Amino acid sequence: MDETTIQNDNNDVSTNDKQGALQGIKVLDLSRVLAGPSCTQVLADLGCEVIKIERSDSGDETRHWAPPAFSDGTSAYYATINRNKKSLTVDITTIAGQKIIKQLITQSDIVVENFKVGGLKKYGLDYDSLKQQHPRLIYASLTGFGQTGPDAKRPGYDYIIQGQSGLMSITGPGDGEPHKVGVAVVDLFAGLQLTIGIQAALIARQHTGRGQHVDVALLDSALAMLANVGMNHLASGEVPPRLGNQHPNIVPYQVFAGAGDQHFILACGNDSQFAKLCGVLEMDWHQDTRFTTNPARVKNRKLLCDKLVIKFADKPRDYWLKALNKAGIPCGSIHNVAEALAMPQAEARGMIVDFSKQGSPVRVLGNPIKLSESPVSYRTPPPRLSEHTDSTLSDLGYDEDMIAKLRADGIV
Repeated sequence: MDETTIQNDNNDVSTNDKQGALQGIKVLDLSRVLAGPSCTQVLADLGCEVIKIERSDSGDETRHWAPPAFSDGTSAYYATINRNKKSLTVDITTIAGQKIIKQLITQSDIVVENFKVGGLKKYGLDYDSLKQQHPRLIYASLTGFGQTGPDAKRPGYDYIIQGQSGLMSITGPGDGEPHKVGVAVVDLFAGLQLTIGIQAALIARQHTGRGQHVDVALLDSALAMLANVGMNHLASGEVPPRLGNQHPNIVPYQVFAGAGDQHFILACGNDSQFAKLCGVLEMDWHQDTRFTTNPARVKNRKLLCDKLVIKFADKPRDYWLKALNKAGIPCGSIHNVAEALAMPQAEARGMIVDFSKQGSPVRVLGNPIKLSESPVSYRTPPPRLSEHTDSTLSDLGYDEDMIAKLRADGIV
């Protein structure tokens, strides 16, 4: 399909009357669980029509990852990354099922899949099998270790990749065991990388007329996430330590506790802010050569932070937050999830979306992308399993009898 073609779906209920940035682009989503579906949800929010392919007997396994679930039975996990999509159930292991998928591909701009490397080749649904007949197709693969390399055929799991990538080695208390991040951050980061790659391929296609294979790996994404900590190793040759809530390159930049053990974050990012901090604390540490510059403070981290721990224990957290904010020193409280989602700022930014107007009890976390001319939209709640099977097949030219037979044969 040409990117300039705009198609409106009259069944969609949108929160705005502007066209999405990617409206008119069709996506066939063969992915499941979290990383791949998180990518296709972003594409859907931006206006793409996304058809999600699921197993007819059980669907995406996250449908069953409950509790918790909403009153209609939709699991919270599934609802996290499947709004704005259509659900079509197809058994792709069958010839008839493969025919349906290939028919959909002829109408699609993008295919997204997270099968093991080579897993779709036996069905004729891999990139090499499709690219000759569909030269404009953008085929996006998200795997644990990528399409090449000695580990390419290994399955990938967020938790294991957090460990293998070094991410867990720098997460958690310095004197405790390594910790994973509280959410599947590698899956989500890789999903965003895949989204970026797909959008780049769309732009490239405008210039060349050709699609391409977008290859994103969980491991590659996790290694890229090491950012300045990974660069610290490349620059020094040293293995970065686990510092808990401390920053590897900036001091003081960590969690402290006020009186009564109420915790807050101090993010003192430069020498000027440190001097202001000393003013708030009524101390002259900024004139001590051990603490005057950030490199000196990093070198004498323990000495300075021990002093700060004692000083901050003198007064309650709220006292310090008020004083630090007044002085222009970055700081903040530490919210639990309920407190974070109840923030007036979160409400003002539309970060909780209610689908009650569409007859669904589901509420979801909003999309953080704010576009002035082509904003994201929340058209439909996460679909029921096979909700759009009949309508999608009908659009492909299947009549009622043909659909009934496919269903009787367990194909859809």
